[in-house]
Amino acid sequence: MSLYSRLERRLQANADDAGPVRGTYGSGRMLMIWLAANLVVTTLLTGTLFIPDVPYGLVLGLIMGGTVLGAAVLVLVGAIGTRTGLPTMALTRGPFGIRGSLLPLAANVVILMGWSWVQAMLAGISLDYIVASVTGFSSPVIFAVLCQTIVVVLAIFGHAGVARVEPWFAAVILAIAAYVFVVAFSSFSPAEFAAIPGTAEPFYTPGLVFDVVLATAISWTVLSADFNRFARTTRGGAIGSGIGYTLSTVTAMTLGATAIGYVVLSGGEAVPFDPVTVIDPFGAIFAVAIFLSVMATNTMVVYGMVTSVVNAIPGRRIPFLATALVLGVISIIGATFFGLLEQFTTFLVLISALFAPVFAIMIVDYYLLRRRSYDADILRPSGGRYWYRGGVNWLAIGSWAVGATLAYVWAYVWPLPIGATVPAFAVTFLLYLFVSLPGRSKGGAPAPHLAETADAR
Repeated sequence: MSLYSRLERRLQANADDAGPVRGTYGSGRMLMIWLAANLVVTTLLTGTLFIPDVPYGLVLGLIMGGTVLGAAVLVLVGAIGTRTGLPTMALTRGPFGIRGSLLPLAANVVILMGWSWVQAMLAGISLDYIVASVTGFSSPVIFAVLCQTIVVVLAIFGHAGVARVEPWFAAVILAIAAYVFVVAFSSFSPAEFAAIPGTAEPFYTPGLVFDVVLATAISWTVLSADFNRFARTTRGGAIGSGIGYTLSTVTAMTLGATAIGYVVLSGGEAVPFDPVTVIDPFGAIFAVAIFLSVMATNTMVVYGMVTSVVNAIPGRRIPFLATALVLGVISIIGATFFGLLEQFTTFLVLISALFAPVFAIMIVDYYLLRRRSYDADILRPSGGRYWYRGGVNWLAIGSWAVGATLAYVWAYVWPLPIGATVPAFAVTFLLYLFVSLPGRSKGGAPAPHLAETADAR
């Protein structure tokens, strides 16, 4: 047996499985997982997008409101993972069909690839800042490629270790957040932050701020069942993920808004979504923390992307190493496309347009049509209750197409004051419920029995 074959067999055996698992984590462990997951620089820099276009006090309120609403969707989808033991993309087989689920899975891989590019660029910029301050050499593109290459290697060989240390990186970010808040509010009063003058021609409106915050939650919901299937109870998973996600998002986005507000009040230029803008006032230690947190999170993003593809087809495993190498090369090349950072809002809106309708359909299908139950047919490669017509539920595909189209139209063609995500979610929810009720399934055996199959594996 060749070295490649031995390595492939080892990696395949240790890769996360899309089959059902029986969770053992309590609410405290789930809270820490979600706190670490989203307490990262991308969320922090999202907060820098809103100031000074929208008043500081209003931004904080919109961050809280959008986060709480988004967390509700995240918790509902995550709870399906806890009850069934299945990850998010495997659960799409229920409403979309065994073959139809490949469509949202492909969209998920595209989105995760985009996230990996963005995070590699941010890590590269942070590392470039550190190196340039010491040596004078500067090349963000080279450092972004270097960072992403390291990420790919870690995703293949060291993802488990990275997952264990990620909470420590979150603790570092929390310590830095406390430092930034102390510096900012000891230099300027809350009233001065609230009085920051707006721009003459603002890009962001309150509705767009709310939509971007909500889209952030939607982007994390693609992993909600992946994480929450390891919870011991549905209640523990819901409490841990809800509190952990809300706390981390509100903290990180508020930190970003406060940091950019501090820059404005200090007479600096408010360059949105630019790590250097918020690193300069607070020192190189901020750059080190950003670099470490991005590398840890990006490793898990790339690993999640690979395992999604490997487990795409029930009962058939796609080679792990070959998949990781192909996707890794693409992610390294993409890390050079720095223009994506200027389109970050568009990227988030794309995520919302693609996945808010998907989650609306999943929630309707599981909680209302299937009566909180998926049976073992969801694990079959063909046939059974979730085969529909040729493996595709065209009612779900059609509802998704309508919702995604409306999300795009309401975001770019006829913008709505409240943003596009909530209306698109609501329309898709009602449409899929309406078209599916005539053929409503009576449901199968209680869903938790799916996890029991993991014990026999």
